[in-house]
Amino acid sequence: MRLPSRATAARLAASAMRMSIAVVLGVGVATLNLGVVINALFALGVTYLPALLRRDWNLRLSPRLTLLVTLSVLLHTLGMVGLYEQIQWYDHLTHTFSAMLVASVGYAATRAIDLHSDAVSFPARFLSVFLLLFTIALGVFWEVIEFAARLAADALGIQSVLVQYGLGDTILDLVFDSVGALLVALFGTERLSNLVDDIRERVLAAGAPESD
Repeated sequence: MRLPSRATAARLAASAMRMSIAVVLGVGVATLNLGVVINALFALGVTYLPALLRRDWNLRLSPRLTLLVTLSVLLHTLGMVGLYEQIQWYDHLTHTFSAMLVASVGYAATRAIDLHSDAVSFPARFLSVFLLLFTIALGVFWEVIEFAARLAADALGIQSVLVQYGLGDTILDLVFDSVGALLVALFGTERLSNLVDDIRERVLAAGAPESD
């Protein structure tokens, strides 16, 4: 029996994860849980982002990166149905995977600009530091959103659509955001080379003069 290729296996896994998110959405609708419904709908939308980028922008995410996108939103969606409360380290896991995704996108875009423009040059050490700071900055922004959502929900007397457990948990979230960024900086940059090339080609095409 011939085994599927890694790319095919990654696509099948991503499809299975998308179906799992759809099941969680159904659970949220059946239980009238607004937080689960909103997060599941958002997650489903994100899973179609790689296909939209390929269709509209000709940006081809690798099967592994597509799998990372889908896995990140699936983990968060499952967390909303109780895993955040039941498993102490689950929130740290979701933040690590989400930070890896953010760092991957940040690296690909920055590296493409570096290759495209002679006016800027980003040394390898700078890129590593940038990845860390970029990921932490977005992590802080996300924590502010979670805090604001919790305050708004308390003021309105409704269930919050995001989970926020206090200052100590926020600090730990940022620590694991840093871990995700470091993993990409150490082990993921070579795997992003195709995406970097695609972004650079799009930038070149956008800047090219139109022919008569």
